Amino acid sequence: MSVPGRPPLSVLVVDDDFRVAGIHASLVEGVPGFTVAATTHTAATALEAIAARPVDLALVDIYLPDGSGIDLLHRLDCDAFVLSAAAEGPVVRRALSAGALAYLVKPFPPALLAEKLRGYARFRQLTDAESLDQSTVENAYGALREPAIRRPARRPTARTVTGDAVLTAVRDSPTPLSAGQVGELIGVSRATAQRYLASLVSTDLLRMSLRYGTTGRPEQEYRTP
Repeated sequence: MSVPGRPPLSVLVVDDDFRVAGIHASLVEGVPGFTVAATTHTAATALEAIAARPVDLALVDIYLPDGSGIDLLHRLDCDAFVLSAAAEGPVVRRALSAGALAYLVKPFPPALLAEKLRGYARFRQLTDAESLDQSTVENAYGALREPAIRRPARRPTARTVTGDAVLTAVRDSPTPLSAGQVGELIGVSRATAQRYLASLVSTDLLRMSLRYGTTGRPEQEYRTP
């Protein structure tokens, strides 16, 4: 939502994967009324970026090279969405408790982020006053959540830049790979690789089996059909 005469809402993108960060930045720029203030890949550089130029909204990954995105949320002087492959309930609750206005589980449809940004613009418009009545507060919260509630359930797609990199890594390997091995090959965290691998298995592009060692729990490994 773009309001005539109002400057665009500035967004900081924080993701350890520079390719994913670039994709998210391009999605933000495609939504009227928003602009990307900076793209960073660590918690430290995110804080430096905000110190140099205040922003309205940060899109924060959970897994960062120098710390947790949840810890970063506590230090950000702006609103925030979490965009992460972490799908565990306790992690989601911690992120929301730390102040995240929305939580998007990777990989998500690009249209979902655009929808959430439009909802955030409406949220800002409704809360841009010195005093709010209860009805306005309820409408502001609804602006952040209602579009996703109305959306029918849809399986996430793995066909993104990172998803294609995961698929190529497994296809090019002469032996099955674990999520940790895939992550090392393409430069993403194990959790991110795991999320995309699971999506690729669900769409029959990959097969998953268990690798048994001499001790401990079996490890999931992935191969082409």
